[in-house]
Amino acid sequence: MNKERPQSEPVQATEYTFICEVLQAESDAINRISHQIESNHATQEQWSKAIDILEACTGHVVFSGMGKSGLVGAKLSATFSSIGQPSHVVHPAEALHGDIGSIKKNDVVILMSYSGTTEEVVNLAAILRTDNVPRIGISSSGDSPLAKLCDVHLSTGAITEACPLNLAPTASTTATLAVGDALGLAVSRRRNFSADDFHKHHPGGMLGTGLRAIMEILRFKVGDNLPTVHESTSVGDALLAARPAPNKRRAGAILLVDDNNKLVGIFTDGDLRRLVIDDKQPMIGEIGKVATSNPRRLLTSALVRDAKQLFTEHRVDEIPVVDEENHPVGLIDVQDLIALKVVAE
Repeated sequence: MNKERPQSEPVQATEYTFICEVLQAESDAINRISHQIESNHATQEQWSKAIDILEACTGHVVFSGMGKSGLVGAKLSATFSSIGQPSHVVHPAEALHGDIGSIKKNDVVILMSYSGTTEEVVNLAAILRTDNVPRIGISSSGDSPLAKLCDVHLSTGAITEACPLNLAPTASTTATLAVGDALGLAVSRRRNFSADDFHKHHPGGMLGTGLRAIMEILRFKVGDNLPTVHESTSVGDALLAARPAPNKRRAGAILLVDDNNKLVGIFTDGDLRRLVIDDKQPMIGEIGKVATSNPRRLLTSALVRDAKQLFTEHRVDEIPVVDEENHPVGLIDVQDLIALKVVAE
Protein backbone atom coordinates (compact mmCIF):
# COMPACT_ATOMS: atom_id res chain seq x y z
CA MET A 1 0.00 0.00 0.00
CA ASN A 2 1.40 3.37 -1.01
CA LYS A 3 2.11 5.77 1.78
CA GLU A 4 0.32 9.08 1.56
CA ARG A 5 2.70 11.79 0.51
CA PRO A 6 3.10 14.60 3.02
CA GLN A 7 1.81 17.96 1.88
CA SER A 8 4.52 20.15 0.43
CA GLU A 9 5.86 22.89 2.65
CA PRO A 10 4.72 26.43 1.86
CA VAL A 11 7.14 28.41 -0.23
CA GLN A 12 9.38 30.23 2.21
CA ALA A 13 9.80 33.98 2.16
CA THR A 14 13.43 33.50 1.23
CA GLU A 15 12.33 31.66 -1.92
CA TYR A 16 10.07 34.52 -2.88
CA THR A 17 13.00 36.86 -2.40
CA PHE A 18 15.18 34.64 -4.59
CA ILE A 19 12.54 34.52 -7.32
CA CYS A 20 12.33 38.31 -7.31
CA GLU A 21 16.11 38.54 -7.49
CA VAL A 22 16.15 36.29 -10.56
CA LEU A 23 13.52 38.39 -12.31
CA GLN A 24 15.33 41.58 -11.34
CA ALA A 25 18.63 40.27 -12.71
CA GLU A 26 17.02 39.53 -16.07
CA SER A 27 15.28 42.90 -16.13
CA ASP A 28 18.55 44.67 -15.28
CA ALA A 29 20.32 42.98 -18.19
CA ILE A 30 17.78 44.41 -20.64
CA ASN A 31 17.76 47.83 -18.99
CA ARG A 32 21.53 48.15 -19.33
CA ILE A 33 21.29 47.53 -23.08
CA SER A 34 18.54 50.12 -23.37
CA HIS A 35 20.63 52.67 -21.45
CA GLN A 36 23.64 51.97 -23.66
CA ILE A 37 21.59 52.66 -26.79
CA GLU A 38 20.15 55.87 -25.36
CA SER A 39 23.49 57.27 -24.21
CA ASN A 40 26.04 56.09 -26.78
CA HIS A 41 26.11 57.45 -30.34
CA ALA A 42 28.35 54.65 -31.65
CA THR A 43 25.90 52.07 -30.32
CA GLN A 44 23.03 53.90 -32.01
CA GLU A 45 24.90 53.79 -35.31
CA GLN A 46 25.38 50.03 -35.03
CA TRP A 47 21.68 49.51 -34.36
CA SER A 48 20.69 51.76 -37.26
CA LYS A 49 23.03 49.91 -39.60
CA ALA A 50 21.63 46.56 -38.47
CA ILE A 51 18.07 47.74 -39.11
CA ASP A 52 19.13 49.10 -42.53
CA ILE A 53 20.56 45.71 -43.47
CA LEU A 54 17.45 43.87 -42.34
CA GLU A 55 15.08 46.31 -44.03
CA ALA A 56 16.91 45.79 -47.33
CA CYS A 57 16.83 41.99 -47.03
CA THR A 58 15.12 40.36 -50.03
CA GLY A 59 15.71 36.81 -48.85
CA HIS A 60 15.47 35.14 -45.45
CA VAL A 61 16.75 36.31 -42.10
CA VAL A 62 18.70 33.30 -40.86
CA PHE A 63 19.42 32.76 -37.17
CA SER A 64 22.31 30.65 -35.94
CA GLY A 65 23.67 29.87 -32.49
CA MET A 66 24.81 26.95 -30.36
CA GLY A 67 23.01 25.67 -27.29
CA LYS A 68 20.71 28.16 -25.60
CA SER A 69 21.56 30.80 -28.20
CA GLY A 70 20.26 28.46 -30.88
CA LEU A 71 16.98 28.02 -28.99
CA VAL A 72 16.66 31.79 -28.71
CA GLY A 73 17.28 31.96 -32.46
CA ALA A 74 14.41 29.57 -33.11
CA LYS A 75 12.02 31.80 -31.20
CA LEU A 76 13.28 34.92 -32.96
CA SER A 77 12.93 33.25 -36.34
CA ALA A 78 9.29 32.52 -35.55
CA THR A 79 8.77 36.15 -34.51
CA PHE A 80 10.34 37.51 -37.70
CA SER A 81 8.17 35.21 -39.80
CA SER A 82 5.01 36.36 -38.01
CA ILE A 83 5.80 40.01 -38.74
CA GLY A 84 6.26 39.42 -42.44
CA GLN A 85 9.98 38.65 -42.76
CA PRO A 86 10.72 35.12 -44.06
CA SER A 87 13.13 33.44 -41.69
CA HIS A 88 14.64 30.11 -40.79
CA VAL A 89 17.25 28.63 -38.44
CA VAL A 90 20.55 26.99 -39.34
CA HIS A 91 22.51 25.08 -36.72
CA PRO A 92 26.12 26.32 -36.94
CA ALA A 93 27.64 22.84 -36.63
CA GLU A 94 25.30 21.40 -39.26
CA ALA A 95 26.01 24.41 -41.47
CA LEU A 96 29.66 23.41 -41.58
CA HIS A 97 28.60 19.96 -42.77
CA GLY A 98 26.38 20.92 -45.68
CA ASP A 99 23.48 23.00 -44.34
CA ILE A 100 25.24 26.22 -45.31
CA GLY A 101 23.69 25.55 -48.71
CA SER A 102 20.38 26.81 -47.30
CA ILE A 103 21.89 30.28 -46.88
CA LYS A 104 21.70 32.47 -49.99
CA LYS A 105 23.54 35.67 -50.86
CA ASN A 106 20.35 37.74 -50.50
CA ASP A 107 19.79 36.44 -46.96
CA VAL A 108 20.92 38.14 -43.77
CA VAL A 109 22.42 35.94 -41.06
CA ILE A 110 22.17 36.85 -37.39
CA LEU A 111 24.84 34.99 -35.43
CA MET A 112 24.52 34.71 -31.65
CA SER A 113 27.12 33.76 -29.08
CA TYR A 114 27.25 35.45 -25.69
CA SER A 115 30.99 34.89 -25.37
CA GLY A 116 31.56 35.71 -29.02
CA THR A 117 34.06 32.86 -29.15
CA THR A 118 31.87 29.79 -29.81
CA GLU A 119 33.93 27.88 -32.37
CA GLU A 120 31.12 26.72 -34.63
CA VAL A 121 29.52 30.16 -34.76
CA VAL A 122 32.82 31.94 -35.41
CA ASN A 123 33.74 29.46 -38.17
CA LEU A 124 30.36 29.95 -39.82
CA ALA A 125 30.78 33.74 -39.67
CA ALA A 126 34.18 33.44 -41.36
CA ILE A 127 32.75 31.40 -44.24
CA LEU A 128 29.83 33.78 -44.67
CA ARG A 129 32.23 36.71 -44.82
CA THR A 130 34.10 34.99 -47.64
CA ASP A 131 30.78 34.49 -49.45
CA ASN A 132 29.78 38.16 -48.88
CA VAL A 133 26.59 37.20 -47.04
CA PRO A 134 25.44 40.07 -44.76
CA ARG A 135 26.11 39.23 -41.10
CA ILE A 136 24.84 40.70 -37.83
CA GLY A 137 26.54 39.46 -34.66
CA ILE A 138 25.15 39.53 -31.13
CA SER A 139 27.57 38.90 -28.27
CA SER A 140 28.78 40.46 -25.05
CA SER A 141 31.76 42.34 -26.50
CA GLY A 142 32.57 44.36 -29.59
CA ASP A 143 36.11 43.01 -29.36
CA SER A 144 35.05 39.36 -29.65
CA PRO A 145 36.13 37.19 -32.62
CA LEU A 146 32.49 37.03 -33.73
CA ALA A 147 32.14 40.81 -33.68
CA LYS A 148 35.20 41.23 -35.90
CA LEU A 149 33.75 38.86 -38.52
CA CYS A 150 30.37 40.61 -38.84
CA ASP A 151 29.23 43.66 -40.79
CA VAL A 152 27.43 44.89 -37.68
CA HIS A 153 27.78 43.89 -34.06
CA LEU A 154 25.25 44.49 -31.28
CA SER A 155 26.71 44.16 -27.82
CA THR A 156 24.74 43.00 -24.81
CA GLY A 157 27.64 43.98 -22.55
CA ALA A 158 28.95 41.81 -19.74
CA ILE A 159 26.03 40.24 -17.91
CA THR A 160 25.87 38.57 -14.52
CA GLU A 161 23.63 35.55 -14.88
CA ALA A 162 20.57 35.20 -12.68
CA CYS A 163 21.91 31.76 -11.77
CA PRO A 164 23.47 31.93 -8.25
CA LEU A 165 26.52 30.14 -9.65
CA ASN A 166 26.71 32.62 -12.54
CA LEU A 167 26.87 29.63 -14.88
CA ALA A 168 23.49 28.71 -16.37
CA PRO A 169 22.62 31.01 -19.31
CA THR A 170 19.66 32.99 -17.97
CA ALA A 171 19.98 36.77 -17.98
CA SER A 172 22.27 36.61 -21.03
CA THR A 173 19.76 34.61 -23.09
CA THR A 174 16.95 36.93 -22.01
CA ALA A 175 19.03 39.90 -23.16
CA THR A 176 19.77 38.26 -26.52
CA LEU A 177 16.09 37.50 -26.99
CA ALA A 178 15.18 41.12 -26.23
CA VAL A 179 17.79 42.41 -28.70
CA GLY A 180 16.36 40.16 -31.42
CA ASP A 181 12.78 41.21 -30.67
CA ALA A 182 13.79 44.88 -30.80
CA LEU A 183 15.47 44.38 -34.18
CA GLY A 184 12.46 42.63 -35.65
CA LEU A 185 9.94 45.16 -34.39
CA ALA A 186 12.09 48.09 -35.53
CA VAL A 187 12.20 46.62 -39.04
CA SER A 188 8.43 46.00 -39.09
CA ARG A 189 7.93 49.60 -37.96
CA ARG A 190 10.08 50.85 -40.83
CA ARG A 191 8.02 48.76 -43.25
CA ASN A 192 4.74 50.07 -41.80
CA PHE A 193 3.64 46.55 -40.91
CA SER A 194 -0.06 46.75 -40.05
CA ALA A 195 -2.57 44.71 -38.07
CA ASP A 196 -3.97 43.45 -41.39
CA ASP A 197 -0.50 42.31 -42.40
CA PHE A 198 -0.09 40.51 -39.08
CA HIS A 199 -3.44 38.77 -39.52
CA LYS A 200 -2.31 37.38 -42.89
CA HIS A 201 0.64 35.71 -41.18
CA HIS A 202 -1.18 34.79 -37.97
CA PRO A 203 -4.81 33.90 -38.80
CA GLY A 204 -5.15 31.35 -36.01
CA GLY A 205 -5.61 31.55 -32.25
CA MET A 206 -6.84 34.47 -30.16
CA LEU A 207 -4.46 36.89 -31.90
CA GLY A 208 -5.82 35.99 -35.31
CA THR A 209 -9.44 36.10 -34.15
CA GLY A 210 -8.97 39.53 -32.59
CA LEU A 211 -7.69 40.87 -35.91
CA ARG A 212 -10.70 39.69 -37.92
CA ALA A 213 -12.80 42.47 -39.45
CA ILE A 214 -15.99 43.11 -37.51
CA MET A 215 -17.98 42.89 -40.75
CA GLU A 216 -16.88 39.25 -41.12
CA ILE A 217 -18.82 38.19 -38.03
CA LEU A 218 -21.85 40.48 -38.33
CA ARG A 219 -25.03 38.41 -37.88
CA PHE A 220 -27.53 41.24 -37.52
CA LYS A 221 -27.63 43.54 -40.54
CA VAL A 222 -29.82 46.52 -41.37
CA GLY A 223 -32.20 45.61 -44.18
CA ASP A 224 -32.06 41.93 -43.31
CA ASN A 225 -32.74 41.01 -39.69
CA LEU A 226 -32.04 44.25 -37.82
CA PRO A 227 -34.80 46.87 -37.57
CA THR A 228 -34.26 50.62 -37.56
CA VAL A 229 -37.02 53.08 -36.68
CA HIS A 230 -37.30 56.83 -36.49
CA GLU A 231 -36.78 58.20 -33.00
CA SER A 232 -40.32 59.64 -32.99
CA THR A 233 -41.93 56.21 -33.55
CA SER A 234 -44.06 54.92 -30.69
CA VAL A 235 -42.71 52.04 -28.67
CA GLY A 236 -45.60 49.82 -29.74
CA ASP A 237 -45.10 50.51 -33.47
CA ALA A 238 -41.35 50.03 -33.10
CA LEU A 239 -41.86 46.61 -31.52
CA LEU A 240 -44.24 45.62 -34.33
CA ALA A 241 -41.65 46.71 -36.89
CA ALA A 242 -39.03 44.67 -35.09
CA ARG A 243 -40.90 41.39 -35.35
CA PRO A 244 -38.57 38.96 -37.11
CA ALA A 245 -39.49 37.45 -40.45
CA PRO A 246 -40.01 33.68 -40.55
CA ASN A 247 -36.76 31.77 -40.07
CA LYS A 248 -34.96 34.98 -39.08
CA ARG A 249 -33.31 35.38 -35.69
CA ARG A 250 -34.45 38.40 -33.67
CA ALA A 251 -31.86 40.95 -32.63
CA GLY A 252 -31.78 42.02 -29.00
CA ALA A 253 -32.13 45.69 -29.86
CA ILE A 254 -33.76 48.23 -32.17
CA LEU A 255 -31.64 51.01 -33.65
CA LEU A 256 -33.05 54.55 -33.70
CA VAL A 257 -32.31 57.04 -36.48
CA ASP A 258 -33.06 60.71 -37.14
CA ASP A 259 -34.42 62.39 -40.28
CA ASN A 260 -31.05 61.88 -42.01
CA ASN A 261 -30.96 58.17 -41.17
CA LYS A 262 -28.10 58.73 -38.71
CA LEU A 263 -27.86 56.66 -35.54
CA VAL A 264 -29.16 58.51 -32.48
CA GLY A 265 -30.10 55.73 -30.06
CA ILE A 266 -30.61 52.08 -29.23
CA PHE A 267 -33.59 50.40 -27.59
CA THR A 268 -32.61 47.11 -25.97
CA ASP A 269 -34.52 44.30 -24.31
CA GLY A 270 -33.32 45.74 -21.01
CA ASP A 271 -34.81 49.14 -21.88
CA LEU A 272 -38.13 47.42 -22.64
CA ARG A 273 -38.17 45.56 -19.32
CA ARG A 274 -37.51 48.76 -17.37
CA LEU A 275 -40.20 50.60 -19.33
CA VAL A 276 -42.85 47.94 -18.69
CA ILE A 277 -42.10 48.03 -14.96
CA ASP A 278 -42.04 51.83 -14.63
CA ASP A 279 -44.68 53.02 -17.12
CA LYS A 280 -48.42 52.26 -16.94
CA GLN A 281 -48.80 52.81 -20.70
CA PRO A 282 -45.43 51.74 -22.03
CA MET A 283 -46.43 51.32 -25.70
CA ILE A 284 -47.72 54.84 -26.36
CA GLY A 285 -44.71 57.13 -25.86
CA GLU A 286 -42.00 57.96 -28.40
CA ILE A 287 -39.25 55.37 -28.37
CA GLY A 288 -36.57 58.04 -28.58
CA LYS A 289 -37.55 59.33 -25.14
CA VAL A 290 -37.06 55.99 -23.40
CA ALA A 291 -34.16 54.55 -25.40
CA THR A 292 -30.44 54.89 -24.70
CA SER A 293 -29.30 57.94 -26.62
CA ASN A 294 -25.94 58.35 -28.34
CA PRO A 295 -24.81 54.75 -27.70
CA ARG A 296 -21.24 53.57 -28.05
CA ARG A 297 -20.67 52.27 -31.55
CA LEU A 298 -18.13 50.70 -33.88
CA LEU A 299 -17.20 51.71 -37.40
CA THR A 300 -17.41 49.15 -40.19
CA SER A 301 -13.60 49.23 -40.32
CA ALA A 302 -13.30 48.01 -36.70
CA LEU A 303 -11.76 44.70 -35.67
CA VAL A 304 -13.04 42.01 -33.33
CA ARG A 305 -10.55 43.17 -30.70
CA ASP A 306 -12.18 46.63 -30.77
CA ALA A 307 -15.55 45.07 -30.00
CA LYS A 308 -14.01 43.01 -27.21
CA GLN A 309 -12.56 46.16 -25.65
CA LEU A 310 -15.93 47.94 -25.68
CA PHE A 311 -17.77 44.96 -24.23
CA THR A 312 -15.14 44.47 -21.54
CA GLU A 313 -14.77 48.11 -20.49
CA HIS A 314 -18.40 49.21 -20.66
CA ARG A 315 -20.34 46.00 -19.93
CA VAL A 316 -22.82 46.41 -22.79
CA ASP A 317 -24.55 43.53 -24.56
CA GLU A 318 -25.15 45.14 -27.97
CA ILE A 319 -23.02 47.54 -29.99
CA PRO A 320 -24.28 49.24 -33.16
CA VAL A 321 -22.01 49.22 -36.21
CA VAL A 322 -22.12 52.33 -38.40
CA ASP A 323 -20.45 53.60 -41.55
CA GLU A 324 -18.29 56.72 -41.68
CA GLU A 325 -21.39 58.92 -42.01
CA ASN A 326 -22.98 57.37 -38.90
CA HIS A 327 -25.59 55.42 -40.84
CA PRO A 328 -26.39 52.14 -39.04
CA VAL A 329 -25.14 49.03 -40.79
CA GLY A 330 -25.49 46.26 -38.22
CA LEU A 331 -25.29 45.16 -34.61
CA ILE A 332 -22.72 43.13 -32.68
CA ASP A 333 -24.15 41.04 -29.86
CA VAL A 334 -22.06 39.84 -26.94
CA GLN A 335 -23.05 36.29 -27.90
CA ASP A 336 -21.11 36.75 -31.15
CA LEU A 337 -17.93 37.30 -29.15
CA ILE A 338 -18.72 34.46 -26.76
CA ALA A 339 -19.04 32.16 -29.78
CA LEU A 340 -15.59 33.30 -30.93
CA LYS A 341 -14.27 32.69 -27.39
CA VAL A 342 -12.82 36.17 -27.12
CA VAL A 343 -14.99 36.98 -24.09
CA ALA A 344 -16.22 34.68 -21.33
CA GLU A 345 -19.88 33.90 -20.72
